[in-house]
Amino acid sequence: MHLDVLDLRNFYYRTRLGRAAQKAIRDQLVSLWPPRAGETIAGFGFAVPLLRPWLGTAARVIGLMPGPQGVMPWPAGMPNVSVLSEENSWPLPSESVDRLVVMHGLETSDNPAGVLQECVRVLRPEGRMMIIVPNRAGLWCRADSTPFGYGRPYSAGQLEAQLKAWDLLPERTTSALYMPPSDAAFWLRTADVWERYAAFTPWRSGGVIMVEASRQVWNPRRGGLGAVVRRPLRVLEGAALPVAEPGSAIRPSPRRM
Repeated sequence: MHLDVLDLRNFYYRTRLGRAAQKAIRDQLVSLWPPRAGETIAGFGFAVPLLRPWLGTAARVIGLMPGPQGVMPWPAGMPNVSVLSEENSWPLPSESVDRLVVMHGLETSDNPAGVLQECVRVLRPEGRMMIIVPNRAGLWCRADSTPFGYGRPYSAGQLEAQLKAWDLLPERTTSALYMPPSDAAFWLRTADVWERYAAFTPWRSGGVIMVEASRQVWNPRRGGLGAVVRRPLRVLEGAALPVAEPGSAIRPSPRRM
């Protein structure tokens, strides 16, 4: 079940908790993917709050928003880069994206296989994708007051297994949103402290799981026998030698006198 785009906008841009969540996830993303010039970066679902650092450096930034969710113009005060899209038919050429971010796009989708199929299609062979989903073991998936309380939460193992089924190779897994999903002043003031130090805990207790994956490209196979037989069987040797025809006389060799 997709959330309405107005509810997502209001949470991330008009509430203190939403702005804190946006900053925590975006800072983690930028630490993993420092913006580089000349790249094409796309986001699917409601990933636009995370894409602002790339507006000044990337060759192209695209915000894909699924039809059941709705679309809004983004970024404010700049030329619009967001577009309404079907979940399993994105208006992008194949192998055209260097970096792909998916947030609020997989766990709420009625067709997650179609979403992952499109991820594989649009990614370049050397491209990377970052998929962000609610953590099944975290607190945020239990809070209906946030967008992470809707849809299907995942564990790290479940998400990695689903990516591998679509030839997406998980490269690294991390978490974000270690602060509780509360708009109390204490938690908001200490949000940066929670993100900085809780990331070193041995368990992934963050509100979201972030998995970076690459597209797995298989080498083409050559035709014919792939292995060299070093000691072939000798069973059929001599099968092609000439034999006498039926009814032909065999003359004895003359004797020497």
